Amino acid sequence: MADFDDDLAEDIEEFDVLDEDAPKVISLTNDLDIAVAAWHEDGRWTLGILPDANDIGHIISRLKAQQTNGGSIALISIDEEFFILIRVLGAHISLFLSDATAALDYEVAEELLEIADIPLPEDDESTPIGNLEILADLGINGMEISALCDDGELFPDEQLEAIANRLGFGDQFAELLEL
Repeated sequence: MADFDDDLAEDIEEFDVLDEDAPKVISLTNDLDIAVAAWHEDGRWTLGILPDANDIGHIISRLKAQQTNGGSIALISIDEEFFILIRVLGAHISLFLSDATAALDYEVAEELLEIADIPLPEDDESTPIGNLEILADLGINGMEISALCDDGELFPDEQLEAIANRLGFGDQFAELLEL
């Protein structure tokens, strides 16, 4: 991790291998996809790149492996079109999709709705779906997340950066993704 301040480098870790027995996944993601895991431990946030933004099951498994008292969070942006939030806290898994209509065109969004047992949208109205209060105990309520989703000026990576800033790890998020 060249070019990072020493203090910042200590706060950021990349996932080399979280689970030795985990199958190796050949990524079908494109350069626009982003998947970052974050967890709070010992008074600081630790971040890592997740290898495949399109494999929700694998992401959930990795989040389960990184749990702390505050759980772990995945911040995912797909194809500059929508974002996904996943939070694993103990045995509870919370899911959020910024645009329900993405499930009509993207397998990863459809998979998320299947896991959450949410039916596919019947219309073309772009609305957030899932647990809007996914980060409420960390300081971001559903109204703030909804407002970010409604901001047509922001790309999904910018929306995730705003969320990361509110959670207190915006600088690390930006450095990790070189935004």
